[in-house]
Amino acid sequence: MTYHAKSDFMRIMIERGFLADCTDYQALDDALSEGPVTAYIGYDATAASLHVGHLLNVMMLRWFQKTGNRPITLMGGGTTKVGDPSFRADERPLLGPDQIQANIDGMQQVFARYLDYGDQRALMLNNAEWLDGLNYLDFLRDVGRHFSVNRMLSFESVKSRLDREQSLSFLEFNYMILQAYDFLELYRRYDCRLQMGGSDQWGNIVNGIDLTRRVLDREIWGLTSPLLTTSDGRKMGKSQGGAVWLNGDMLSPYEFWQFWRNTTDADVGRFLKLYTELPVEECDRLGALQGSEINEAKVRLANEVTALLHGAEAAASAEATAREVFEQGGTGGDLEVVTIPAGTLPLSITQLLAQTGITASGKEAKRLIAEGGLRLNNESVNDPQHSIDASTIGDGMKVSVGRKKHRMVQIG
Repeated sequence: MTYHAKSDFMRIMIERGFLADCTDYQALDDALSEGPVTAYIGYDATAASLHVGHLLNVMMLRWFQKTGNRPITLMGGGTTKVGDPSFRADERPLLGPDQIQANIDGMQQVFARYLDYGDQRALMLNNAEWLDGLNYLDFLRDVGRHFSVNRMLSFESVKSRLDREQSLSFLEFNYMILQAYDFLELYRRYDCRLQMGGSDQWGNIVNGIDLTRRVLDREIWGLTSPLLTTSDGRKMGKSQGGAVWLNGDMLSPYEFWQFWRNTTDADVGRFLKLYTELPVEECDRLGALQGSEINEAKVRLANEVTALLHGAEAAASAEATAREVFEQGGTGGDLEVVTIPAGTLPLSITQLLAQTGITASGKEAKRLIAEGGLRLNNESVNDPQHSIDASTIGDGMKVSVGRKKHRMVQIG
């Protein structure tokens, strides 16, 4: 990035690696320099919690507020009823209104950890407020006429689906019009002049800018962040166990901490810049450490990210548990507990691992045991038929899968 920013927000976005593209660097930077700007990011309610893949944009909103601006978190109570088709191979399952509201309730828990909503310094909105009451014919006449189907078909998110000859429903095709309308409404209601999102949202963001210009003759802007992958090519926010959830009741603070502690060496410096508020110079210093020293940088990363989401006490507790488990061979008070019904015992260790979800399947469990990667209460197990009964588990049995994944198995 060669652009030299004047505003604090743009400078931070560039220095810390948040910025993928912007519709007008100069105009946005000038507006940010002149005074507070209102910006939004939209979140469709497709699950009961945000996950680590959302955290990059949540941090963007946090920096936006910290530099004196007003962020909007827009919950997609309306757009979730349609489903964003961007870069998906198939249509999203349609959710009912009760499930959508339950998901919104779950997702909202996270934002209060990162943003200050007091005195309207940040706004939490729901696009169902203006989408649910739309009259279809009026909407087609007033909004739909501004959209070219030819142009909509040219967007990569749609084009890639059609090129693979995968069905794109008319319902999904309307999604980009509804998202564009969100931007127009937010400008009308709250003078919101900036939409941010991942780079996969570029087409949707541009549509909103174009619609606002056509309807109101006003200039607004878009800014996107990169779609992150780890240095080994995995999509950020995915682990072997699935999504890394941000709600503590869906993923324990210890497991969240452990996800960051397991960061690949090559990603440490980059993740420190994106997911913590440590000075850039300190992020670079920690990321450049070599050998065993890089492990302390990973602990610092895990502590900083966990403290932002779950609080400093949870981060310190997770670190203490990890040190006890790894360095002292203890059981660790914060380990996730997996309960096995008494009536299912006895089981082979292979069956127990598969049934409790500690491994994805019995086949994976057998491979793990063959490679010497399984320990029960810190003792290696080499027999896939090793029997587990109530006396084996006792008050609790620690299961260690590899060096970094640990569970406590108890009888329910």
